[in-house]
Amino acid sequence: MADEDKVKTTCFTMWGTFCYKVMPFDLKNAGATYQRAMVTFFNDMMHKEIEVYVDDMIAKSKEGEDHLINLKQLFNRLKKYKLRLNPAKCTFCVKSGKLLGLIVSKKGIEVNPDKVKAIMELPPPSTVCEVRSFLGRLNYITHFIVITLPPASQKCSGRMG
Repeated sequence: MADEDKVKTTCFTMWGTFCYKVMPFDLKNAGATYQRAMVTFFNDMMHKEIEVYVDDMIAKSKEGEDHLINLKQLFNRLKKYKLRLNPAKCTFCVKSGKLLGLIVSKKGIEVNPDKVKAIMELPPPSTVCEVRSFLGRLNYITHFIVITLPPASQKCSGRMG
């Protein structure tokens, strides 16, 4: 957070006056502000060497040798802007991983089987609120649902009504 913006986070309590040194995530628009900062800091690297979405960051490469170069560039940029990573949340040298609840690998983006299992095990919805909740969860995986239609030569039997 810029020094001139710290005063904007000031709060008064019976113990004194306080202000944040870093952007707290419970402030309104903090997520959008953070994302905008990430796009600004990593604009030339995004969608090429890295992907950044809110607090998730992936360094990617097609070849192993390129990966070390990309990581070095990423770490240099993090250092330049005085950004820190949480080591407990970092994973290195993996061929696939979870990002935003999806599985990302060299095959592409796939739905997380755990998410599908959770949807399959939901009890049937019985209220409007539960139907909406179910549809929201289902919408999460709609990009991965493949509908196979019978060949044109086959006619469907039965009625719809």
